[in-house]
Amino acid sequence: MNIYLIAGEPSGDRLGAALMAGLKELNPDIGFAGVGGPLMQAEGLDSLFPMEELSVMGLAEVLPKLRHLFKRRDEVANHVVLAKPDVLVTIDSPDFCLRVASKVHQMASDIPTVHYVAPTVWAWRPERAAKMARVIDHVLALFPFEPPYMEAAGMTCDFVGHPVVAEPVGTDAEEQDFRRSYGLGDAPVILALPGSRVGEVARLTDRFGEALRDVISQNPSARIVVPTVASVAGRVHDLIRRWPGVPIVLDPRDLGAEQYAITKRAAFKAAHVALAASGTVSLELAAAETPMVIAYDMNWFSRRIIASKMLIDTVTLVNIVSETRTVPEFLGDACKAPDIARALNSLMTDQGARDRQLAACANTMELLGKGGDAPGMRAALSVYDLAKPVIP
Repeated sequence: MNIYLIAGEPSGDRLGAALMAGLKELNPDIGFAGVGGPLMQAEGLDSLFPMEELSVMGLAEVLPKLRHLFKRRDEVANHVVLAKPDVLVTIDSPDFCLRVASKVHQMASDIPTVHYVAPTVWAWRPERAAKMARVIDHVLALFPFEPPYMEAAGMTCDFVGHPVVAEPVGTDAEEQDFRRSYGLGDAPVILALPGSRVGEVARLTDRFGEALRDVISQNPSARIVVPTVASVAGRVHDLIRRWPGVPIVLDPRDLGAEQYAITKRAAFKAAHVALAASGTVSLELAAAETPMVIAYDMNWFSRRIIASKMLIDTVTLVNIVSETRTVPEFLGDACKAPDIARALNSLMTDQGARDRQLAACANTMELLGKGGDAPGMRAALSVYDLAKPVIP
């Protein structure tokens, strides 16, 4: 059995790696091809080109890279057709992945197609489901309320849970080792997570630094810790030089993948509060029981287009899944340092606000499948059932 996988972002890389691990458990002889990051490569994928080339977000941000992305789209589609996989699995990154699936469908419509991560049609642009159904046979959904949307559009869909519920969280011993290694003592730790894409980091880092300057002035013993990813680590080091105190950057290039994972989860465990860009990191923070403030911005054009199509009043996954609004968020025009700082300072001291948010985090984890089968295995079973040959 051969599976072709395409992921374009770190979050997709994590999903793909867990799926691959589950598939290998079901069939040790399974083969993989496609595009993925370091985690998928560790599971046995020889990536056709660096996944980071696809990590572009925002309408205006993608325009200068369109020609290159179209070239990569054609290259991947042709590679899929030549590989003749038992199933094509595209993972998130719909702007790229679904274009590849469409091209593959035109050239080899007999290849079953699976898209991992249902489009957020409940949040904006509901017409995407019907469009996707033209080239996708089956969907793996992260959230329990998504299958009806996909089925109504003509696709089959399994809720497989979110992988964050199966990922290890920091232990007390790991936290103590982390504090000792970085000389933190008992200092309050503030996590700062300005994103995993170059554009996000460039746009958010100065605002995060300005907000944190006010927080540190009111909490002078606190230390800032900045987990990052290899593709933007150099930029992060440069941009935080103006930040208050002496921020600690957790750089996977220095630590290696395994040690970085341990150090990162220890930092999440140690954190008193976090300031993060919008995205799946909010679920990682929820799993670690770390109270958070979410902030995000795009360029003016992208912001206006997306805002005009939004169907919900929050983008933070903890708020959406738990059906609360306990996580403060500052998006677009509201992404202003003084307001972000006030929210962070409140979470530093207001135990009632912290408790309400942590209750929403615990509820979110339960709804996403905590305590059940690992989402990676559930996804693998779903894909394997579609890919396995029918024996008369």
